[in-house]
Amino acid sequence: MELAHIDHGRPFDWGRASADYARWRDIYPPEFFRPLTERGLCGPGRKVLDLGTGTGVLPRALYRQGARFTGVDPAPEQIRQARALANRDGMEIDFRCSAAEDCGFPDGSFDTATACQCFTYFDHARLAPRLHRMLKPGGIFAVLYMAWLPGEDPVAGQSEALILRHNPAWTGCGETRRPIAVPADYGPWFAVEAQEVFDLRVPFTRESWNGRIRACRGVGAALPPEEVEHFDREHRALLAAIAPEEFSVLHYAAVTLLRRRDRAEN
Repeated sequence: MELAHIDHGRPFDWGRASADYARWRDIYPPEFFRPLTERGLCGPGRKVLDLGTGTGVLPRALYRQGARFTGVDPAPEQIRQARALANRDGMEIDFRCSAAEDCGFPDGSFDTATACQCFTYFDHARLAPRLHRMLKPGGIFAVLYMAWLPGEDPVAGQSEALILRHNPAWTGCGETRRPIAVPADYGPWFAVEAQEVFDLRVPFTRESWNGRIRACRGVGAALPPEEVEHFDREHRALLAAIAPEEFSVLHYAAVTLLRRRDRAEN
């Protein structure tokens, strides 16, 4: 994948990081999903489409809420991991290999759509009208994002600095608390119903934090294998010097809920 507004156009491929992604990216605490669960957006009787599902983190995390989930992702390696993890846990989730913008589901197929950690990768001009069509009247599009805060958490800050030494083009750095920006493309089709920004402390061990960092876009999805191994050695040494065996990392979460307009506004 190559997008001009991400990593200064440097290509990346989530498929290359799928094994690490499957092992180390299921890190979201229950509080992260609270804006969805407290509104019953993934509850019994609801049909939910998870866009950019990756290894199926969101549908697997919320499966016990009772919804029927469908997850789509353009990377076949991610879908293979998602199916394997769901099968391991006895979860019946329909995973399909497709870009969000190319979904061909019938009109009114879903009550809820979700996008976790992937909103920035979409072609919003194409997705907004298609998603409006696939959602039922009154349907909700929930966009979720979580990021570490490098300016406030020393372990996150030093890990991020190491990523940038290996991949100066990476633009996933320097995060600060902010609501999710909704492109104007959604205006005719959706109305902002709610937005939240809140802090989370996420527990890690040295091993799991190293895996989490290696599975990020700036490392595992972008660097050649030999450079990933070089980074891995340096990062393990760094963590041995600065972090206890168990620690938590300060993150912020942002959730925006968009309600489908009954009629498109011109």
